Amino acid sequence: MPLNNSIITVHVFFFGGARDAAEAEEIDIELKAPATSSTAREEILAAYPELQRCGKSLRFAVNQEYAEPSREIHDGDELAIFPPVSGGSAGSAGILPASSSHDFFELTTDPIDVGAVARRVVLPECGATVTLDGYAREWTKGRRTLYLVYEAYPPMALSEMKKLGAQAHEKFDITYIGIVHRTGRLEIGETSVVISVGAPHRPGAFEACEWAIRELKRTVPIWKKEVFEDGEVWVEGEQVSHEAV
Repeated sequence: MPLNNSIITVHVFFFGGARDAAEAEEIDIELKAPATSSTAREEILAAYPELQRCGKSLRFAVNQEYAEPSREIHDGDELAIFPPVSGGSAGSAGILPASSSHDFFELTTDPIDVGAVARRVVLPECGATVTLDGYAREWTKGRRTLYLVYEAYPPMALSEMKKLGAQAHEKFDITYIGIVHRTGRLEIGETSVVISVGAPHRPGAFEACEWAIRELKRTVPIWKKEVFEDGEVWVEGEQVSHEAV
């Protein structure tokens, strides 16, 4: 543990609108020790004052987990700074429940074959598979979208997807859940995400699929940029309602 008034070095990634504000994708920065998520936030915002335009909505992760203000930071840790994910506020870390060996969670830059994802797992105990196909729409609040760009924090995104899947098994009567999300540039009509849920009976599959897309947009670190005819914008979720940094 570093002594008081010593210095530690951490590696910081910036994503979405935070990357644009900082004008950097990743940096190494020295922080005063002992350090916490709260003190690190203050020092990084002081070093990159343009981040302050993002307000209190900026999210922090330490070693690929959402961090509370009191989370200790050590020399060599990996930090990530980003706005809320594209559909909602960030969740908090917790114990990962058991999941199914048939579950799958993936990121890809390739076009997604919805049918292949939907039928990847066909188990004899299942009587229904519900599949959600999310794709790029052309119009948003009266503005014509030319294309979308999705960006992810890959290791944390996959970890959060797995947590989501494990929670789905606890909440619903399902046999498996699979999520495939695309990143990079998407043209109008191209699939951005597929969620496939198999269950003995259809109610459980429908409920889990609806819950999973809400939670994915709330907690999984994936951001969406909408490029319009007259500009572009990173889509940010709602402000958080708890004390996580």
